[in-house]
Amino acid sequence: MGRLSTHVLDTANGRPAAGMTIEFMEQVQGQWQLLKTVKTNSDGRADEPLLAAEAMRKGRFRLVFHVADYFRQSGSRLSEPAFLDLVPLEFNIFDSDQHYHVPLLCSPWSYSTYRGS
Repeated sequence: MGRLSTHVLDTANGRPAAGMTIEFMEQVQGQWQLLKTVKTNSDGRADEPLLAAEAMRKGRFRLVFHVADYFRQSGSRLSEPAFLDLVPLEFNIFDSDQHYHVPLLCSPWSYSTYRGS
C-alpha cells in the first residue's frame, strides 16, 4: 500500500522547520477541498502520513505551506508583506501503491521541492 508524506527543511537556518502549518487539499470537480491541517514536528515532518493504506488514491492534491508565519515565529525579520507567504505545491498521485514524499526546502526568499523517497 502507498502513502503520502511531507518534510520541511529551513535552509536559511540549516534545520528542520518545526511548527510549520501545512494545509492538505484535494481537487474534486474543479474545487479545492481541505482534507486536513497539520503542524510539523521537531524533525520538520508531519507525525503521520497525509494519506496511507486504504485512503491512498489517484488524484490532484495541493499542499499549502505557511512559510511566512513559520519564519516570523522563528524570529526572522521579514519584509512587509513577506516575499513568500503561502507556498502552494500541486501534484498528482497516479499510482496509489507507491510512496509519494513531497519535501519543501525553504528560506524567506526561495523554495524548492522534488519527489523524494
